[in-house]
Amino acid sequence: MATAKTPFGAASVFRVARPSTVDLISIELRNAIFSGALPVGGPIGEVEIATQLGVSRSPLREAAQRLVQEGLLTATPGRGLRVSVIGTEHLQDLYDARGAVEFEAVRIIVRDKAALDQVAQALDELEKLSEGQDARAIGDADLAFHRALVEASGNRRLSRYMATLAIETRIASFSTSDEYIVRRDVSPTYRALLKALRAGDVDTAIAALQQQFDEAVARLSGDLEPEKVQTITEAITVPPVLQPLDVAGAPE
Repeated sequence: MATAKTPFGAASVFRVARPSTVDLISIELRNAIFSGALPVGGPIGEVEIATQLGVSRSPLREAAQRLVQEGLLTATPGRGLRVSVIGTEHLQDLYDARGAVEFEAVRIIVRDKAALDQVAQALDELEKLSEGQDARAIGDADLAFHRALVEASGNRRLSRYMATLAIETRIASFSTSDEYIVRRDVSPTYRALLKALRAGDVDTAIAALQQQFDEAVARLSGDLEPEKVQTITEAITVPPVLQPLDVAGAPE
C-alpha cells in the first residue's frame, strides 16, 4: 500500500511535543499542592524547592508563575510566593466556577453518551472507597468522579479548567480546617446524576450537581447540620518534601 505523501514528497509526520523542564516542574508543584506537601499559605522557597527537585531556579520561577496565573500560588510584594488560601468567603465563587464547567459538560454529554461508562466506573470506585476509613482516598475519588464527568464531554478546554478547579477544591478543604474532612456517605445525588445523564435529562442532572455543590459549600463552611452527613477526619500529615525530577533530555 502506498504511503501518503505531502505535496513536497516527504512523509507526513506529526511530532508529539516532549514536556519541557518547566512543564515537569509545574506538574510536580500542582501535585504537591494537591497532596498538601506544599501547605496552604506556605511560602515557596526557591532555593529549597529547586534543590529538592534537582532543577535550577530559572525554570522553577517560570513554572511558579504559571501557577500564579492559575490562582494556585499567590504573589505578594515583599513576601514572595505562597500557596493560595481559599477561605470560606470564597467557597461560593469556587463552586460557581465549577458549576460553569460541569453544567456545560452535562449539556454536551447528553448529546453523546458514549463516554458515560468512565463516569459510572468513577462512581463505583467512590462508593467502594467510601466503605473504608481512608479520608484522603475518598476525597481523591470524589474529585476523580467530577473530573471523569468533565472528561466525558470530550472538551479539552473544560477538562483543563476542571483540573485546576479540582486543585482549588482541595486547597479550600485544607484552608477551612486544620484537618482533612470528607463526606463518607455518598450522596444519592451521584446516582441520580448518572441516571439523568443516561436518560438525557439535562435539568435533573444539573439539579443533582447543584445540590452536591450546595452541600459541599455548607459542609466546608460549617453550616451543614452534623447529623445530616457522615464524615471522616484525617490529620494533614504529608511531609513537605518533593522528589527529584528526571529532567534529563527535557527541553528548557
